[in-house]
Amino acid sequence: MTATSTFSVALANETATSELMADLALLIGAGDVVTLSGDLGAGKTAAARALIRYLAADDTLEVPSPTFTLAQSYELPPFPLVHADLYRINDASELEEIGLSPLPDDIVALIEWPERAPDAMPTDRIDIAFSHRPALGSAARAAEITGYGKAAAKVARLNELRQFLDRAGFLNARRERMPGDASTRSYARLRNDDGSVILMNSPRRPDGPAIYNGSSYSAAVHLAEDVRPFVAIGNGLRKHGFSAPAIRHIDLESGFLITEDLGAEGIIEGDPPRPIAERYEAAVDMLAALHREALPDTLPLTADESYDIPVFDIDAWLIEIGLMLEWYLPDRGAQPSEELRTEFLGMWRGLLEKPAAAPQTWVIRDFHSPNIIWLAERTGILRVGIIDFQDALLGPAAYDVVSLLQDARIDVPEQLELSLLTRYIKARRATDESFDPAGFAELYAIMSAQRNTRLLGTFARLNRRDGKPQYLKHQPRIWTYLERSLAHPALTTFRIWYTANVPPPVP
Repeated sequence: MTATSTFSVALANETATSELMADLALLIGAGDVVTLSGDLGAGKTAAARALIRYLAADDTLEVPSPTFTLAQSYELPPFPLVHADLYRINDASELEEIGLSPLPDDIVALIEWPERAPDAMPTDRIDIAFSHRPALGSAARAAEITGYGKAAAKVARLNELRQFLDRAGFLNARRERMPGDASTRSYARLRNDDGSVILMNSPRRPDGPAIYNGSSYSAAVHLAEDVRPFVAIGNGLRKHGFSAPAIRHIDLESGFLITEDLGAEGIIEGDPPRPIAERYEAAVDMLAALHREALPDTLPLTADESYDIPVFDIDAWLIEIGLMLEWYLPDRGAQPSEELRTEFLGMWRGLLEKPAAAPQTWVIRDFHSPNIIWLAERTGILRVGIIDFQDALLGPAAYDVVSLLQDARIDVPEQLELSLLTRYIKARRATDESFDPAGFAELYAIMSAQRNTRLLGTFARLNRRDGKPQYLKHQPRIWTYLERSLAHPALTTFRIWYTANVPPPVP
């Protein structure tokens, strides 16, 4: 029997409908089907228009009713969407003519009047049935949201999300779409008369199947699988004097957070974007200050629960760089043999003993421009706002310096990279005479080679497995950074091996 989940919502006006559709937008992705049913004038097209405008982040986007065209396509930032109206359909076979039978699995399908072709509707879908509520006002509607099959879990989560927003006092706040990241998390900015906050939707979910000795990829490399690490690390950063967003409302079990809104001003400018040197200097100073701290490896989470920060160990590093063998090399037409795999991992295991033996600190892990907010009203290192730290580990300080100075998303000129690296080393030497610049430079090169090898594989996987081709454009930049690190004398053997076995990315 097909699983179902259902709940009802009273919608006082069109604004309430828009808020419902914005909440739904946080939970759907390519392959999902949303059907909108109800009588003429019940609000189906208004709901479709609200969802499309929210996903486009454009309140003025023209969204015509597809009654006569039957289907209208949109290339939206998170995924392509097809808006269809089946009112004029007489037979389900007509759906083939407009490309809706079978439904493509790389789009979101938003379908009005599904009852005109019920046999063509998939088992797994979300249906929103609208009805008039004249007793509550001419604009009042009710919506019954039902999830069928695999979509039942998303409808249950939508109900949980709206209950969370209601408890926190933000059910009627205005939603603004925020860009997502490479994870399963999604975000929205909520605005009311008191200002704005950030909503994080962080469902508990492993990344990938259990193919790494019985563990998912996320478990094997210690990526956060729920919201607990974000809460613990964020509280820890603020306690030690760093600018992480304050957490206002929490549902640890469901994975919903409402946090302080640090704004949207970044540390880059221009088109194409480039570093703002002063802001990168402040970010380097912030890292140096963090790495001088005596930081705990266990943090309080609740009155009864604590969080142990995992160690960034050799096994995790090897699984990460293995993504190059699994995803990048096949993309470039190279199928690595078992002998080549063994040679590659053996070389790396020996090299990684050095960073594994280095002093440990908190490694934020993705400390680069998309995750850094510039807080101009604050002073010193407090101007550096940190918003992505749930994957933090205990590991070598060099890793985060690489993340910042070899930014995967933008070009950091080599001269600026060297200048900022020197600034970091001087800041560490100023308070620690035993700090070894040459040793740190070697660790920096090793961590750079490890991180950029992993990113080549990660971006290939995001394209092929997750349908996110936009990350491929970063591969040539990653290759440039990789070549810089392989020029270090400690990596001569690796430079020769990569030259012989790893094709460069397509420009």
